[in-house]
Amino acid sequence: MSLEKYLVEHCSPTLASLKTANMFSCRFESEKSLITAIDTWNELFRDKGVELIILKKENGLALIYVCRRNMLTADLNKDGVKEFLTVYGYRSTDTDYAIRMLKRRLKTQKDFPHEIGIFLSYPLEDVKGFIEQGGANCLCTGCWKVYCNECEAQKTFSKFKKCREVYSRLYANGSRDILQLTVKA
Repeated sequence: MSLEKYLVEHCSPTLASLKTANMFSCRFESEKSLITAIDTWNELFRDKGVELIILKKENGLALIYVCRRNMLTADLNKDGVKEFLTVYGYRSTDTDYAIRMLKRRLKTQKDFPHEIGIFLSYPLEDVKGFIEQGGANCLCTGCWKVYCNECEAQKTFSKFKKCREVYSRLYANGSRDILQLTVKA
């Protein structure tokens, strides 16, 4: 199983250390091959500060979370996040606990747990706005739906888009491999 294409296409901002995390879904033929691929990438990324985590597996499809744990810890400790996550049953913002709780909610909730935006470094006010508005009435849409600070979000979206374009080009023309494209923590 080759995850490289997914990493470049969906996770460039995280590899570049511009963003806490990204996620993507991918098909897998066997659970063993999926776990082997994740373990291999985690070993390769160990010194870079990037980690791949399987959030959910179902019907041959895996939801993969690619994060920089140190940045996630900082995001989980931002003002208002603990109180916000408490509403969804999180008893702590400890990083390992929060990831386990997110996995549990993905597995047991009928609806998608939209607090996942916090884990993807979306601004708290935008995550709250999305939940409160049911995804409607946003100011703009990019990597996420924006409910506050549209100008700053647009700048961020442009930065992420440029990063993906550069990473995709460098990877496609063979001048850089994934590890060379990944910024060290």
